[in-house]
Amino acid sequence: MAWAREEFSGAALGDPRLTKRLIRLVDDLSALPTKSIPLACGGLAETKAAYRLLDNEAVEWRAVLGAHGEPTVARMSRENRVLCVQDTTELDFTSQPGIAGLGRLSYERQHGMYLHPTLAVSESGVALGVLDAWMWARKPKGEPAVTESRRWTEGYERIVELAERLPDTRLVYVADRESDLRELLDRAADLNHPADYLLRVQHDRVLAEGGKLRAEVERQAILGEVEFAVPAAPGRTARTVVQTVRAARLTLARHAGKTRAVTVILAREEAPPTGEKPIEWWLLTNEPVTTLDDAVLRIGWYRRRWLMEIFFRIVKSGCRVEALQLATVERL
Repeated sequence: MAWAREEFSGAALGDPRLTKRLIRLVDDLSALPTKSIPLACGGLAETKAAYRLLDNEAVEWRAVLGAHGEPTVARMSRENRVLCVQDTTELDFTSQPGIAGLGRLSYERQHGMYLHPTLAVSESGVALGVLDAWMWARKPKGEPAVTESRRWTEGYERIVELAERLPDTRLVYVADRESDLRELLDRAADLNHPADYLLRVQHDRVLAEGGKLRAEVERQAILGEVEFAVPAAPGRTARTVVQTVRAARLTLARHAGKTRAVTVILAREEAPPTGEKPIEWWLLTNEPVTTLDDAVLRIGWYRRRWLMEIFFRIVKSGCRVEALQLATVERL
């Protein structure tokens, strides 16, 4: 229980008994991470106590996450650089009718909520903890809704706030295509880049000197190649990928009266195996990249983003297990 106590003893739940029960539940789940709550708790009384804890309105998820956040920051402080990975996923509760507070998902007939966390990852690929999260449910069509794209810029701002507490650790915001927002690029520059960013390009933006971003990077000489292994996945065999690497420092056209200097990295698989789709990444960063080593380092950072996909699979598989087990417990 030592690890769980160290991680969650600071949870401000309003009653020390709730914090004690939270620590006990975390300890049980960490001992059997692939099991559901009933199996991990090992008994009916403990299982009911666990569900009572989770059903208690005083057990607010932000308080639990906040308690976990402090040990996470301590782990980050021991690193020279930490990748702060953000992404969004759907939590689909369509098969569980009657849950209050949910909203529509990608399709009108689905209902659930959205989760947008920040996962701290070391350069070597060790998950250090979850720092922050947006969670929201969409309103019915026609009702006022939150500006969902705001989560990306606000996510960067939270990382900037954290950077002030970690002067000896450089933070890098890492995110996929949906984060490619001019608002985010401008906000980072206006703050003087207290944290770096590495985003996957979505928009072929106009350049200050004319022309488009993608065409200009395509014109650059190849810096060299990067090679890495891709593991097997559903519909994909394991293989070695070799990508050519290009990079360019570009100035984006004026937006709100300002131009913006960025670096674009193109990593492209030129000769994939027959029948395989080539792996190609366009990456955007505030930092200058002039050598192959500079580019390969950042390609490696981007590849760490897939730890978030693993995290999402864990979250969703746990939700599916609990949906089945909870109905059984309620009948007992």
